[in-house]
Amino acid sequence: MFWLDLGQFFHNIVQLLHLKLIQLSCGQFLCELGAEVIKVENTTTKGDVTRTWFIKAESKDADSAYFCAVNSGKKSIALDLKNEKGKQILYDIVKHSDVVLASYKPGDAEKLKVDAKTLMEINPRLIYAEITGYGQSVKRAGYDAIIQAESGFQYMNGEPDSKPTKIPVALMDILTAHHLKEAILVNLWRRERTGKGGHVHASLLQSAISSLANQATGYLLRDAVPQRQGSDHPSIVPYGTVFMTAVDREPVVLAVGSDKQFANLCSVLGCPDLAAKGSKYETNFNRVKNREALKSILSDKLKTWRRKELLHALAELSVPAGAINDMKAVFEQDQAKDLVLSSETGENIGLRQIAFTGGPEGVDNMIQLSKSPRYAQHTVEILKTVAGYSEDKIETFQNEGIVDV
Repeated sequence: MFWLDLGQFFHNIVQLLHLKLIQLSCGQFLCELGAEVIKVENTTTKGDVTRTWFIKAESKDADSAYFCAVNSGKKSIALDLKNEKGKQILYDIVKHSDVVLASYKPGDAEKLKVDAKTLMEINPRLIYAEITGYGQSVKRAGYDAIIQAESGFQYMNGEPDSKPTKIPVALMDILTAHHLKEAILVNLWRRERTGKGGHVHASLLQSAISSLANQATGYLLRDAVPQRQGSDHPSIVPYGTVFMTAVDREPVVLAVGSDKQFANLCSVLGCPDLAAKGSKYETNFNRVKNREALKSILSDKLKTWRRKELLHALAELSVPAGAINDMKAVFEQDQAKDLVLSSETGENIGLRQIAFTGGPEGVDNMIQLSKSPRYAQHTVEILKTVAGYSEDKIETFQNEGIVDV
C-alpha cells in the first residue's frame, strides 16, 4: 500500500462546458483534493447558466445557490471557443494541464476541436474525462430528470397510488460524478507509472442503472418488477417505513433489519407477543408477507408516544430509528456543520463534496476552499500564469472579444 499526495499528483484541471451538475460536482471534488480547477465559461452566454437558477427565496444580486453548490474553490476564465484564437488559448492552457472534464453530445467536441484525440495530441499526459448522457454513440443530451425516468428510479419512487416521483436532488448527476472522479484518480495513478495520459468516460444512464442494486437483481434473478411502495423496503419489514407519533405529530422512520431488532421494538411498544415464537410476524419472511397488517398495528402503538421519548427508548435497546429532519434540523447536527464551507468572515459559501476523513499523518483532506468564482474572475491570472501571455496580448484578446475579464 502507498499514498500519493494529490497536491503533487495534478495541478491544473480544465473544465469545459458548464451545464451539468455531474461535471461541476466532479470538479469541486478534485478541488477539495488539492487540484486547481479552471472553469471555462462561454463569452457568448456570459457564463454558466446555472448562475441564474434561483430559488424563490433568492434575489438576482448574486450567483444562485444552485451554482454555489458545486463551484467552490474553482477559477473562472471566459473564452470564445468558436473563435480560432480562443481555441488556441485553450490549447495553450491544456499544454500545462493534467485533466480535462468535458460534457458534450457525441460529435460536438470533434466539431469544436476540443475532443480527446485533439487535446491528447497537444498533451500526451492529459487525462480526458468525458461525460455523456447515453454513451459515446448516442447523440442525445442527458438530463438528470430524464435519466431518473429512463433508468427506473422514478417509476419506483412514490406512494403506491401516486404518480412516479422524481428524487428532489440531481442524484443521477452526482452518481455519475463519483464514477468519473474514480476513473480520473485511477488513471492519474496509472500515469505516474507509465507517463501516459488516458481517455475515460462515464454516462449518466449506465451510472444510474449500475446503482439500481437489489431492485435490479430482483428483476434479473426473479423477474419481479419493483413497484412503488412509498418509503417501505421491498425485502425487509419494517424498514424505511414512516410512522407518526400522534401525541406531537412528528414523523419517525424505523429500520428494523433483524428478528432480534423486531423483538426489541415490540418490547419497547409493549406488544412482545408480535415477536413470539409462532407469531405470523416472528420472522422477516413472514413480516414481508403480512406487511400491511403489521404496519397498521405498529401505527396504533406509536400513537401513544412523543418522538423524543420514543427514539430514546428504541436506542436503549439498539432498535434503528430516526427523526425525519428538514434542512434546518439537518444542519443543526455536528457532522453536518463539519461539511459547511465558510469564508474568512464566517459566511456560508457552500457544501463540501468530500465526506471522508483520515489518511497518512500530516495529510489533511479538509482543504479550505474559496467561494464560487465570479464570471471571468480569473481570466487575466490564468492567461498570465498558466498560458504565459503578456498583458498586451491579453488586452488584445479582450478588445477582440475573444476573452472576458
